[in-house]
Amino acid sequence: MRFDTVIIGGGLAGLTAGISLQQAGKSCAIVSTGQNALHFFSGTFESLEEAPDRMAALFEEAGIRLHYRKGVRLMPMGSFKPAALALEDVEIFPDPHFSRKALIVSIEGYQDFFSAFLAEGLEQQGTQCRIHLLDLPEMEPLMQSPSEMRSVQIARTMDRVWEKAVREIRLVLKDEDTVILPQVFGLQDTAVPDRIRESLPAHVVFVGTLPPSVPGIRTQQLLKRRYEALGGTYLSGDEVLQAHVHEGTVHSVVTRNLGNHYLEAEHFLLASGSYFSKGLKSNPFRVYEPIFGLDVRQADERSAWYDPDFMADQPYMLYGVETDEALRPRAEGLPFQNLYAIGSILGGTRPEFGTGAGLAVRSAFAAVDRILNAKTESE
Repeated sequence: MRFDTVIIGGGLAGLTAGISLQQAGKSCAIVSTGQNALHFFSGTFESLEEAPDRMAALFEEAGIRLHYRKGVRLMPMGSFKPAALALEDVEIFPDPHFSRKALIVSIEGYQDFFSAFLAEGLEQQGTQCRIHLLDLPEMEPLMQSPSEMRSVQIARTMDRVWEKAVREIRLVLKDEDTVILPQVFGLQDTAVPDRIRESLPAHVVFVGTLPPSVPGIRTQQLLKRRYEALGGTYLSGDEVLQAHVHEGTVHSVVTRNLGNHYLEAEHFLLASGSYFSKGLKSNPFRVYEPIFGLDVRQADERSAWYDPDFMADQPYMLYGVETDEALRPRAEGLPFQNLYAIGSILGGTRPEFGTGAGLAVRSAFAAVDRILNAKTESE
């Protein structure tokens, strides 16, 4: 199976690159193991302090609306974090004093939204809080098993019964100027958050829950849908096991599901993520990249991998594959000719691209431009 580019990893970096290349007329295949960091996405784009037109256009074409405003966002534990660029249903406030009185609404039996901690944090900012639990009969089948009362399962139900939830909230709402809800709305019907805002006589704020993230999964689904609509091939639930490399050039990769049917391409993008998605692995002696055996920047001594203070920034989170200026990763000090590393597998090795979602998007665009410019120059 031959493509212009094979992308290893179907998260934010991989999908951004895949959509961009397909738009440029290049055939792509994305190999995705399944769950990725987008399923833990908070809804804001870290380290993107400017309003990036290129990214906004790509997201808008995928049906994902963004908004930009420098300020703070409300975190699940009632604290506030600086933010600027976010999904439309994630609100950014000028400062933490956004409400006089707030009604915090959760769902009976839902353990992944910490209403009491949220209320305590807001009260420290001067907001009076009251908590209400929605008791919806439609949730009873999910309550039979604690594993079913998770954000995604709840969201599938809430897309059907959100109007019933709104009616109950209207009945219990007193003089609160703000209603705070968990982000379990709009998984499949992206219009639901807006409809809830329009239906309640108070300011509505959606706050994150424990993963998986409903806004993150929705974002991944919409980006994937856009990529496939452009003609891209998406191999879900598959995994790249090894690569065929000769003199620094990758010729093909082997996947678990395709067996002897190799994926061949002119260019390859490694967007396999960090430790969570196994783009990086470790043993007691080293951190390593499992597919190509790439050089990984890391401390030699294991004791330097971590800080004993659990709440401190952990050094190992900055470890990543070594690349040259063109984002081509190295093995034994030598860069590959047609392989590019993007996203969180870079760790902190390329600080100019930022961190988190900013790193994913900026590095994806940079690698895409390298590929397209290389093709133009060769012609």
